[in-house]
Amino acid sequence: MLSSTAFILLPGNRIQHRAFSKSAVVHHLQKQSRLRVVDNSALGRQAMMDGKPPKIIQVYNKTGIASIGDKVLVAILGQKKKGFVVGCKHMKQRPLVPRYDTNNMVLLDDNGNPLGTRILVPLPSMLRGEKPRYSKILALCSRFV
Repeated sequence: MLSSTAFILLPGNRIQHRAFSKSAVVHHLQKQSRLRVVDNSALGRQAMMDGKPPKIIQVYNKTGIASIGDKVLVAILGQKKKGFVVGCKHMKQRPLVPRYDTNNMVLLDDNGNPLGTRILVPLPSMLRGEKPRYSKILALCSRFV
Protein backbone atom coordinates (compact mmCIF):
# COMPACT_ATOMS: atom_id res chain seq x y z
CA MET A 1 0.00 0.00 0.00
CA LEU A 2 1.39 3.37 -0.97
CA SER A 3 1.07 6.13 1.59
CA SER A 4 2.00 9.75 1.80
CA THR A 5 1.94 12.51 4.41
CA ALA A 6 0.22 15.86 4.26
CA PHE A 7 0.98 18.84 6.47
CA ILE A 8 -1.98 20.92 7.63
CA LEU A 9 -1.62 24.38 9.14
CA LEU A 10 -3.95 24.83 12.12
CA PRO A 11 -4.87 28.05 13.96
CA GLY A 12 -2.07 29.27 16.21
CA ASN A 13 0.60 28.32 13.64
CA ARG A 14 0.46 24.65 14.61
CA ILE A 15 1.26 21.99 12.05
CA GLN A 16 -0.52 18.65 11.94
CA HIS A 17 0.67 15.58 10.05
CA ARG A 18 -1.86 13.33 8.31
CA ALA A 19 -1.12 10.14 6.45
CA PHE A 20 -3.29 9.12 3.51
CA SER A 21 -3.32 6.24 1.08
CA LYS A 22 -2.50 6.56 -2.60
CA SER A 23 -3.42 2.99 -3.50
CA ALA A 24 -6.05 2.42 -6.16
CA VAL A 25 -9.69 1.69 -5.40
CA VAL A 26 -10.67 -1.95 -5.91
CA HIS A 27 -13.04 -2.11 -8.90
CA HIS A 28 -14.08 -5.73 -8.66
CA LEU A 29 -15.40 -8.40 -6.31
CA GLN A 30 -12.86 -10.60 -4.61
CA LYS A 31 -12.47 -12.51 -1.35
CA GLN A 32 -13.84 -10.66 1.71
CA SER A 33 -16.17 -8.51 -0.44
CA ARG A 34 -19.68 -8.03 0.96
CA LEU A 35 -22.77 -8.74 -1.13
CA ARG A 36 -26.51 -8.09 -0.91
CA VAL A 37 -28.92 -11.02 -1.20
CA VAL A 38 -31.70 -10.12 -3.67
CA ASP A 39 -33.88 -13.24 -3.54
CA ASN A 40 -36.60 -14.04 -1.02
CA SER A 41 -34.84 -16.96 0.69
CA ALA A 42 -35.26 -17.13 4.46
CA LEU A 43 -31.50 -17.27 5.08
CA GLY A 44 -30.82 -14.24 2.87
CA ARG A 45 -33.63 -12.19 4.40
CA GLN A 46 -32.48 -12.97 7.95
CA ALA A 47 -28.86 -12.02 7.19
CA MET A 48 -29.85 -8.72 5.59
CA MET A 49 -32.24 -7.84 8.45
CA ASP A 50 -29.53 -8.60 11.04
CA GLY A 51 -27.12 -6.31 9.19
CA LYS A 52 -24.72 -9.18 8.45
CA PRO A 53 -24.50 -9.42 4.66
CA PRO A 54 -22.72 -12.44 3.18
CA LYS A 55 -18.98 -12.30 2.56
CA ILE A 56 -17.20 -13.93 -0.39
CA ILE A 57 -14.78 -16.66 0.67
CA GLN A 58 -14.12 -18.24 -2.76
CA VAL A 59 -14.62 -17.24 -6.41
CA TYR A 60 -15.14 -20.12 -8.83
CA ASN A 61 -13.02 -18.97 -11.77
CA LYS A 62 -9.33 -18.78 -12.68
CA THR A 63 -8.77 -15.13 -11.84
CA GLY A 64 -10.31 -15.01 -8.36
CA ILE A 65 -12.21 -11.88 -9.37
CA ALA A 66 -15.99 -12.09 -9.65
CA SER A 67 -18.27 -10.15 -11.98
CA ILE A 68 -21.84 -10.58 -13.23
CA GLY A 69 -22.57 -14.23 -14.01
CA ASP A 70 -19.92 -15.80 -11.75
CA LYS A 71 -20.49 -18.36 -9.01
CA VAL A 72 -19.05 -17.63 -5.57
CA LEU A 73 -18.90 -19.34 -2.19
CA VAL A 74 -20.10 -17.08 0.62
CA ALA A 75 -20.17 -17.16 4.40
CA ILE A 76 -23.65 -16.20 5.60
CA LEU A 77 -24.76 -16.42 9.25
CA GLY A 78 -22.08 -19.00 10.05
CA GLN A 79 -22.92 -21.21 7.07
CA LYS A 80 -21.21 -21.77 3.73
CA LYS A 81 -23.51 -21.33 0.72
CA LYS A 82 -22.96 -20.97 -2.99
CA GLY A 83 -24.18 -17.87 -4.73
CA PHE A 84 -24.55 -16.32 -8.16
CA VAL A 85 -23.49 -12.70 -8.75
CA VAL A 86 -26.22 -10.76 -10.59
CA GLY A 87 -24.99 -7.19 -10.09
CA CYS A 88 -21.60 -5.49 -9.53
CA LYS A 89 -21.16 -2.01 -8.16
CA HIS A 90 -17.64 -1.26 -9.39
CA MET A 91 -17.65 -3.10 -12.69
CA LYS A 92 -16.11 -1.38 -15.70
CA GLN A 93 -18.95 -0.02 -17.83
CA ARG A 94 -19.64 -2.21 -20.86
CA PRO A 95 -22.27 -1.81 -23.57
CA LEU A 96 -25.71 -3.21 -22.73
CA VAL A 97 -24.72 -3.93 -19.10
CA PRO A 98 -26.42 -1.73 -16.50
CA ARG A 99 -24.54 -0.15 -13.62
CA TYR A 100 -25.72 -1.17 -10.16
CA ASP A 101 -25.64 0.69 -6.84
CA THR A 102 -24.90 -2.49 -4.87
CA ASN A 103 -23.21 -5.86 -5.28
CA ASN A 104 -26.14 -8.27 -5.70
CA MET A 105 -26.27 -12.06 -5.48
CA VAL A 106 -28.76 -14.94 -5.48
CA LEU A 107 -28.23 -17.81 -3.02
CA LEU A 108 -27.94 -21.34 -4.43
CA ASP A 109 -28.07 -24.77 -2.80
CA ASP A 110 -25.38 -27.42 -3.37
CA ASN A 111 -27.04 -28.63 -6.60
CA GLY A 112 -27.13 -25.14 -8.13
CA ASN A 113 -30.85 -24.54 -7.57
CA PRO A 114 -31.90 -21.14 -6.18
CA LEU A 115 -32.94 -21.12 -2.49
CA GLY A 116 -35.61 -18.46 -3.02
CA THR A 117 -38.70 -18.45 -5.20
CA ARG A 118 -38.44 -14.86 -6.48
CA ILE A 119 -35.74 -12.39 -7.42
CA LEU A 120 -36.54 -8.91 -6.18
CA VAL A 121 -34.38 -6.76 -8.50
CA PRO A 122 -34.11 -6.53 -12.30
CA LEU A 123 -31.39 -8.71 -13.82
CA PRO A 124 -29.13 -7.64 -16.69
CA SER A 125 -30.45 -8.87 -20.03
CA MET A 126 -26.93 -10.05 -20.98
CA LEU A 127 -27.62 -13.14 -18.82
CA ARG A 128 -30.42 -14.16 -21.18
CA GLY A 129 -27.87 -14.84 -23.93
CA GLU A 130 -26.43 -17.78 -21.98
CA LYS A 131 -29.72 -19.51 -21.15
CA PRO A 132 -28.52 -23.06 -20.35
CA ARG A 133 -26.16 -21.82 -17.65
CA TYR A 134 -28.62 -19.49 -15.91
CA SER A 135 -32.00 -20.98 -16.83
CA LYS A 136 -33.12 -21.70 -13.25
CA ILE A 137 -32.29 -18.17 -12.12
CA LEU A 138 -33.83 -16.52 -15.19
CA ALA A 139 -37.06 -18.42 -14.58
CA LEU A 140 -37.46 -16.72 -11.18
CA CYS A 141 -36.95 -13.18 -12.46
CA SER A 142 -39.77 -11.12 -13.91
CA ARG A 143 -37.83 -7.95 -14.80
CA PHE A 144 -34.79 -7.45 -17.00
CA VAL A 145 -32.76 -4.32 -17.74
